[in-house]
Amino acid sequence: MRTETDVLVLGGSGVDTIVHVPELPLPFADSYMIRPGIVTRAGQSGDFVAVSVSALGLRTHHLDMVGEDHEGELVRALHHERGIPFTTVPLPGGTKRAVNLVGPDGRRLSLYDDSRSQESDRLPEATVRKLAAESRHAHVVITYPCAFALPLLREAGLTVSTDLHNWDGENPYHEQFALEADLVFLSTAALADPERTMREIAARGRAEAVVATAGAEGAYLLADDELTHVPAVTPPAPVVDSNGAGDAFAAGFLFGRLGGADVRRCALYGAVAGAYACTVPSTRTDAISRAELLARAAELTAPGGN
Repeated sequence: MRTETDVLVLGGSGVDTIVHVPELPLPFADSYMIRPGIVTRAGQSGDFVAVSVSALGLRTHHLDMVGEDHEGELVRALHHERGIPFTTVPLPGGTKRAVNLVGPDGRRLSLYDDSRSQESDRLPEATVRKLAAESRHAHVVITYPCAFALPLLREAGLTVSTDLHNWDGENPYHEQFALEADLVFLSTAALADPERTMREIAARGRAEAVVATAGAEGAYLLADDELTHVPAVTPPAPVVDSNGAGDAFAAGFLFGRLGGADVRRCALYGAVAGAYACTVPSTRTDAISRAELLARAAELTAPGGN
């Protein structure tokens, strides 16, 4: 069958309500007056990845379970506006939601509504098989229904990536995703020993590369048994929100990987995309363009680039 999709994104759709707070952690008070206001917009991890890889020129398709509600319409509208094919399966519990508290320095605390998921939630096997047969690569968000799709993606022969986010290296929920992906992203935020966790993922699973992002400290890349530090890239504008930076990093890395770049070049693309994401206001869902990514990467690799 002819390949129609470069990146099939599974899971991670939802709506965030953005609340700007004067500081994090937020001291207890009876009430706060919030400016610039409280805004609800479509965009969670899978949405961010889909928007980001599409903006980089990769043919993208997103598959997820979404509620038949107002929030679901916001998510569908986001994909329609960006021209991203979006296959939805009804989510009985309603579209996934979160509240993001965003501090003045761009840090954020996310509160996820865990009541939307049910034990019976599944992505239909026939739908997964059909879309997988038309795709080159799958990026799998660590939402519950996606775990059951992993074997189907393997049967279809796709390469797979996933983002474990702030995994502590111990929670067994993340292990299936970590061990069945060819490319694993995660954050160092909750890791006592990032290198040990990265090496365990590579040794026990099938990952060809493991990337641990570390915010302003850059990232760490494990490939071919060699651990490399990836320097942080200076954002092109003031940092206003760190939400989505990890998803943007993953998208930039995938852009390079699917284009045949070596892993260090892929990591540079990821760092550039992640830095850009930090300059996007939390009330918007936006991503760096292919032209800007390539231009910035060329500047950084030119003699004297920084």
